[in-house]
Amino acid sequence: MTKIHVAIAILYRDGKFLCQLRDDIPNIRYPGHWALFGGHLEPGETPETAVLRELSEEIGWAPATVSLFCCDVEGELVRHVFHSPLSADVKDLVLHEGWDMQLLTAEDIRVGKCYSQKSGDVRPFGIPHQRILLSFIDVL
Repeated sequence: MTKIHVAIAILYRDGKFLCQLRDDIPNIRYPGHWALFGGHLEPGETPETAVLRELSEEIGWAPATVSLFCCDVEGELVRHVFHSPLSADVKDLVLHEGWDMQLLTAEDIRVGKCYSQKSGDVRPFGIPHQRILLSFIDVL
């Protein structure tokens, strides 16, 4: 079985974590769920290069450097998880992919759902993204 590699980012600021409300498209993983920004590695691309490219594409910003937190394997999917402080103000970010983005608290993440102004309702977390964030919060 060929593994699918993705690179995702835990971006944090003032004790909160930047999360994306994924588009509500049925053929994507976790449609309409809160998740971390990131995406697939291009052929020949390193996970670190991929996460910086994905952040630039998805929110119009990327940190100068990221640090590897972990590799999370779920079936055929390998998530390369990076982290970095978010030095930009959220109001200066431009959402190019996804439905909404917010800085969420550790409590929001523990509860596993959060209200979105854009969707007008409470949306759940993608389970692996919630698990990864909770393990990151535990080591802070």
